[in-house]
Amino acid sequence: MELRDALRFSIEPALAILPPGMDSPQARVMLLAIGMQESHFEYRRQMGGGPARGYWQFEEGTRASRGGVCGVYLHDARRFWLDRLCAARGVQFLPSSIYRAIETDDVLAAGVARLLLFTDPLRLPATDDADGAWGLYLRTWRPGKPRPHEWPANHRLARGAA
Repeated sequence: MELRDALRFSIEPALAILPPGMDSPQARVMLLAIGMQESHFEYRRQMGGGPARGYWQFEEGTRASRGGVCGVYLHDARRFWLDRLCAARGVQFLPSSIYRAIETDDVLAAGVARLLLFTDPLRLPATDDADGAWGLYLRTWRPGKPRPHEWPANHRLARGAA
């Protein structure tokens, strides 16, 4: 999927469901850069048979890990908006249902990704702050194989498309 299509058909509709304060140039750049980093907007299922789903490659997570879908689901300040997002997308408000749906519902996946970014206590980095964006990605996604050499190009492409 082209970045402008990801923005138009996934990210913008998700941001329209969430509160207006969650939509910003910084949020759009982060969502595009992370989508590029995680799947290049090509793969909705983790390569090699792994558990991650959707363009933003979410795992279901658990109560103990507080990662992935469960991490957003259990976060008190995000739970309300995740419930609203699920209602708008016709998805049952349960981690297992959300996890299954994000593989094919790109709007839901983008919304869950935005809510995960919102769990970070720091402000979103400026659109031209690739290092700050990398730090946010590492803190929130906790990638197993982060591939730092790909980030500068992915972030640059995201800035150009946002």
